[in-house]
Amino acid sequence: MIDDIARYRAEFPIAERFAYLSHAAVSPLSRPVAAALSTYAEQTQHEPPTRLFPQMIADMADLRARVARLINAAGPDEIALMPNTGTAINTVAASLPLRPGDNVLVLDGDYPANIYPWQQLAYKGVLTKVVPQRGGGLDVDALAARVDARTRVIALSTVMFATGFRNDLAAVGQICKQRGIFFAVDGIQSLGVFPMDVQALNIDFLAAGSQKWLLSAPGSGFLYVRRERLAELQPGAYVGSSSFVDPMNFLDYNMTPPPTADRFNIGTPNIAGALALRAAIAMIQEVGVERIARHVGGLVDALIDDLSERGFELCADASPEHRSGIVVAKIPHAEQVCKRLEEGGVIATARGAGVRFAPHFYNTVDEIQHACELLGAP
Repeated sequence: MIDDIARYRAEFPIAERFAYLSHAAVSPLSRPVAAALSTYAEQTQHEPPTRLFPQMIADMADLRARVARLINAAGPDEIALMPNTGTAINTVAASLPLRPGDNVLVLDGDYPANIYPWQQLAYKGVLTKVVPQRGGGLDVDALAARVDARTRVIALSTVMFATGFRNDLAAVGQICKQRGIFFAVDGIQSLGVFPMDVQALNIDFLAAGSQKWLLSAPGSGFLYVRRERLAELQPGAYVGSSSFVDPMNFLDYNMTPPPTADRFNIGTPNIAGALALRAAIAMIQEVGVERIARHVGGLVDALIDDLSERGFELCADASPEHRSGIVVAKIPHAEQVCKRLEEGGVIATARGAGVRFAPHFYNTVDEIQHACELLGAP
C-alpha cells in the first residue's frame, strides 16, 4: 500500500465528498491538473500568445518524453499527441499497408473504439475477424487458432472495459513477432495504474486517452508508433500543416514526412489538454507506477474477496494474472444500484452485466468496505 496516501488524497478534492471508484469511466481532476489548466487560462488572457509559445512547445516536448518513459518507448520521437484513443486507432488503421483479402483479429466484447476502425476497412476489402472471449477476456489459444496466412493485424485492449479481464499481451506479442503481424493495443484501461513496456511486449502501436486512469481532462492522449514500423506506413487519411518537415514554412508545400511519429500531427494541438496531461502524468510518475499497481492490486483483492463472500458473481475470471483495476459484479438493474451507491457517497458505473468498480491510488480499503456494505447481498 502507499504509505503516504493521505498526502495524495488531499490532491483530489472529490475524496472529501465521495468514494470515487469509477476511474475506468472519467476521472475527477486533481489539484495539480486543475492548476495547470488555470495557469494556461490566466496566461492566455494577459499575454500575447507568441510570448507563450516557446514554453508551451517545451512543455509538450516534456509531455512526450514523460509518455515515452511511462511506456518504455525507445524515445519521444515515437510519440504523437492525439485528441483521444479513437483518433489514434483510426490513424493506425488508415496508415497500415493492408490489401484486399487481408484480415484483422479483434476480441469480442472489446470497446467500440478498438472495433469500428478495423471494421471500417471493409471498403478496402479487409476482413475483421472477431475472436470469442472466454472468462471475460482473451483466450490465447482461441486467438492463435484464428490466425492464418492473411492475418496482418491483431488489435486488442490491455483490459476489457466491461469485465475487468486483463489480457495476456506478452503471449500475443510473441505470436505477432513470430508471424510478422502488426500488434495494435488500446491501453486506456491500464495506463496510469499498471506498468507498460511496449518494447518487451512487442507492441507496434499503442493508443490511449487522458481521461481515465491517467487522471487528466478529456480531449487529449497519444499514439505510440514503433520506430522500425514507420517506414512501412502509408500517409494517413488526414494530413495538415503539421504533418510534414519544416511545418512553419507555410508556403513551401514540401510534403516530405518526418522520420518520426510527428508525421501523424495534423494542425494546432490541444495545448490546454496537453498541459493538463503533463501535470497528471507527472503526479503518477512521482508516486511511481509500480507502487500504484501494488496499491490498486490490494484494493482489488479486497473488493473481490468482499464481493465473493457476500455471494456476488463476477463478470471475469478473477485469477491473479487476469486481475486489473476493474471489478465488475453481476448485478441486475445496475443503473438503479449505482444511483443508490451515489446517495451513500460511492461513485461506480453501470457497465456490461452489472456494476463496475475502478479504484485508483488515492482510494482506501475503508472506501472499498463502505461500497460493499452499501451493496449488501445479491
